[in-house]
Amino acid sequence: MDADSQRDDSGFMIVQTYYLYVERIDARKNMARFYALSIQPTLFGHASLLRCWGRIGCRGQQKVHMFEHEDQAVELFLELLSAKRKKGYRPRTSCGNPRVSVRSPVAAQ
Repeated sequence: MDADSQRDDSGFMIVQTYYLYVERIDARKNMARFYALSIQPTLFGHASLLRCWGRIGCRGQQKVHMFEHEDQAVELFLELLSAKRKKGYRPRTSCGNPRVSVRSPVAAQ
């Protein structure tokens, strides 16, 4: 099947999971912010882009964008990611658990 015929199919499905969590921390400015993006399917077979942001440790705010097609959601996802990277947001290197390391299992042995 080509991409156009899959688009018109009523059995729409998200092809790949998209999730991103980035932070921007600057102690000199008392800044500790997070930004999270995820693309999720809706109940009606479309795609939604969920954006969450705010101060680390607080609930923050949310916004949902609805799209007919997954590629539209991916396009906005990539635009927002690019803008956040330019502002200094970076992926978190660990989950905050001191027992969990970002090193490979082979290096940890």
